[in-house]
Amino acid sequence: MEVINSLGRRKTSVARIYLKSGKGVIKINERDFEDYFPTEVLRTIVKQPLNTVNVDGNFDIKINVDGGGSTGQAEAIRLAISRALCEVDAENRGPLKKEGFLTRDPRMVERKKPGRRKARRKFQFSKR
Repeated sequence: MEVINSLGRRKTSVARIYLKSGKGVIKINERDFEDYFPTEVLRTIVKQPLNTVNVDGNFDIKINVDGGGSTGQAEAIRLAISRALCEVDAENRGPLKKEGFLTRDPRMVERKKPGRRKARRKFQFSKR
């Protein structure tokens, strides 16, 4: 099997992954998977597509991710892995789509407006 590359985005995070058959090694920005995501929740988010189609441990994944925070990066990686698994086998598309892993989450941070404290919060009104 050749190397399959895929792209995933979430908020301001962009994840580029390179998936090939192997022993299940996951490297993120040249660092070990457990070192990059110290919490179990983020590790679970990244591995969700692999567990859904029961191929955890069958592929080596090299990931380059930048921008955003840890949650956005984890969800961007999840989308990229899901897209790559669909390229590997078309049968994977059904279960991944049912779980919602193939949908790009369009929610972004709303910009701050002039004359306001935050994006929507106004300054406190004083009657007197």
